[in-house]
Parts: sequence; C-alpha cells; structure tokens
Amino acid sequence: MSYELLIALSVGAGMFGVGLYGALSQTNLVMIIMGVELVLAAALVNLVAFWRYLHPEEPAAQMFVLIIMAVMAVEMAVGFGIAIARFRSRGSVEMEEARELKG
Repeated sequence: MSYELLIALSVGAGMFGVGLYGALSQTNLVMIIMGVELVLAAALVNLVAFWRYLHPEEPAAQMFVLIIMAVMAVEMAVGFGIAIARFRSRGSVEMEEARELKG
C-alpha cells in the first residue's frame, strides 16, 4: 500500500469520526446537518482515494463522486429549508424542542 493512500484514508477516517460525533452529539439542527455533510465528505475522500489507487483509468468513480456531491447539495438545501421553516414557526432550531412536529 502506498503512503498517499494511507494518508487519504486516515484523513477520511478522521473526518468521518468528527462528523459522526458532531451529528450524534449536537442538539442544534444546523450542527447536525453539518455533521452529516462531514460524513458524506469523508465518504468522498475515501472513494477518490480507492479509485485513484485501484482503478485510475476508469471514470465510473468520478461519476459516483459527482452523484454524491449532488446528494450533498440537495441534503443541505432541504435541511436548511427545514431549519428556516422551523425557526420561523417556533423561534428555535433545537431538536429537543421538536418532539412533536405537527402544527
């Protein structure tokens, strides 16, 4: 295994750990969304690292990266839209106060 692959996988694992901790430990909706985005970014780093190491001549992984980036953009738009709607209706984006979502 090359050192570049190990460095990329270590960075991806670190990002995944920080994102998972951020998504599970926060009560603010915006911080949870940021943690999920960090987890998806870590998946992108690992995907690119494995693609570069295993099959650099095939463009299939590049398409997966573009798809994941599109999913990240949609997730951010929907998540922040929900956060803005929640803040306008209730005045807070804390998840502890969002036990009942109707009305």
